[in-house]
Amino acid sequence: MTTDGDIIETDLLIVGAGPAGASLACFLASHGRTGVMIAAAPGTAHTPRAHITNMAGLECLRDIGLEQSCLDLATQNENMAHTRWCHTMAGEEYARIYSWGNDPMRKGHYEAASPCNHVDLPQTLLEPILTRRAVSGGWKLRFDTSFVSCARPSPDLIISTVHDSVSNRTYKIRSRFLFGCDGARSQVVRELGIPLVKKPGQGLALNVLIRADLSHVMGNRTGNLHWAFLPEKEYPAWGWAAVVRMVRPWTEWMFIFLPHPASGITAEDMDAPQEEYIRRVKEMIGDERVEPEILDVSKWQINETVAERYDDGGNVFCLGDAVHRHPPFNGLGSNTCIQDAFNLAWKVSLVMSGRAGPSLLSTFSPERQPVGETVITRANQGLRDHSGWMETIGMLELDVERRKEILAEFEDEGPKGRARRAEFRRNIATTGSEFHGLGVEMNQRYDSGGVYLDDEGPPAPPPEDPVKEYQISTYPGKRLPHCWLNSRSPGNRFSTIDLAGHGRFTLLTGPGGQAWKDAAKKVSGIIGVEVKAYSIGWKQDCEDVYFDWAGRSEVEEDGCVLVRPDRFVAWRSKGMIEDCAGKLEAVLRRVLFLDELDGAAAGAANGTSVVVPVAA
Repeated sequence: MTTDGDIIETDLLIVGAGPAGASLACFLASHGRTGVMIAAAPGTAHTPRAHITNMAGLECLRDIGLEQSCLDLATQNENMAHTRWCHTMAGEEYARIYSWGNDPMRKGHYEAASPCNHVDLPQTLLEPILTRRAVSGGWKLRFDTSFVSCARPSPDLIISTVHDSVSNRTYKIRSRFLFGCDGARSQVVRELGIPLVKKPGQGLALNVLIRADLSHVMGNRTGNLHWAFLPEKEYPAWGWAAVVRMVRPWTEWMFIFLPHPASGITAEDMDAPQEEYIRRVKEMIGDERVEPEILDVSKWQINETVAERYDDGGNVFCLGDAVHRHPPFNGLGSNTCIQDAFNLAWKVSLVMSGRAGPSLLSTFSPERQPVGETVITRANQGLRDHSGWMETIGMLELDVERRKEILAEFEDEGPKGRARRAEFRRNIATTGSEFHGLGVEMNQRYDSGGVYLDDEGPPAPPPEDPVKEYQISTYPGKRLPHCWLNSRSPGNRFSTIDLAGHGRFTLLTGPGGQAWKDAAKKVSGIIGVEVKAYSIGWKQDCEDVYFDWAGRSEVEEDGCVLVRPDRFVAWRSKGMIEDCAGKLEAVLRRVLFLDELDGAAAGAANGTSVVVPVAA
């Protein structure tokens, strides 16, 4: 980074220091790329906001050695065992469901999917982990600094105008790349005019963050989400029901209050004196001995919005909440932000170094935009899935006497009560797609020029329930399957995903695949992109001790699977072929768009004006 009066020059400018922007800085730093990150906020998140960190998000952070830092501060999975439906936090319970991989019937599915587990890591703790790593990796971070506008005088030059609210100074940053990670009110998205697909929102919500010690009641109520509702009581317009979310066990909580769906309430109607908020919180805690302390109150809109594209067709990219906006159901928000960044960072680095053609960057939007669309749809459906049990238990009734009547029906021993209880069970089970959404977390399949499909037929049909069921496969565009491996003389086990990533391509083969390993070494030298090769199996580099790789690789022992730096499969060969090196080079040249660089070099030799990536 250099400074010239009121103009700062840097290769990379990130706008936003939340999960998307800060993780992007971390991933770029792991490739040796640094720049400037600005954020309009005065510091990292002061309220918990996002909190579920799933295995897909943690795998990305594991790649750069940050998983343990997250685990050290996170609430572990056993404290996330249930989601509950209760009269009050300390009172009667109507139902509970296992969640986040804790269902005994689903544990094996989760363990087969990843070496990581779901944890609860509030954004207040995640963001400092990310920003500290980014700064220690060489990034310059400026809080209280807002993006105003940008101009693009040439394809490889962006001049951004920014404003420092502390000094009340406006200045410019000249960069080669611009990344809009500035959240749901993204100024970068507005500046680019990126179209947003907006579906009707589902109303408003009110977050009341409190400190209250409930450890004396949580022993038999373990879980990080609790639906609390009191059908027999009248309620304030803003506080019809609440999802009580554990922030830190068992002393800090977020009461997410929802107005009645038919209330027509406005944002102003949700303003109330703190005494009213405290009164409603105490009602829902249900223990007069507890004196809650309010730490923060905020309102938010329940959106279902996704950008039509994530870039401007050049060197400006948008990711995170800037391009996908949705409620927190299914716990997909910050995880999707992190995965956006993980997908983009390696591509930017290779293009900057001249080891990939510029069109590699054009694969970001077609790979990640469909993911964003799936996520916003699923998260909103997660909220809609709760309407069934709400109706069954009478919550949607406006008349308090009718709500009491319906609740009394649950105690009826005849047909009326039996039908009411059976319907309630069915509707509670419907919410399982929110708490067991392994498929929506892990089933992404990229279909772009960054994936080589010439040797493949059509992919297998999706699983019967693509939200809950993870389809493990090495089909190109799918994530590399996780399998536990070891050494011949057993030591600490490690995962196939630990072999891959780390900023390089990885080739996995088996007994009889030495020609693939030789090809990887040869082709790495030819194209200047590292391809690390490992053989897995009997007396190989890695022992397939559980025989899981043999069952999940979907190739013969002398075949191979080529994995991108983001641990998604680029290509595979079912078995040995005659010209391994020639084929591997052709595949890599295709997925890295290297013919563009050859064309640029030929154009330069012929005197044609060509924009060529500047090696860094």
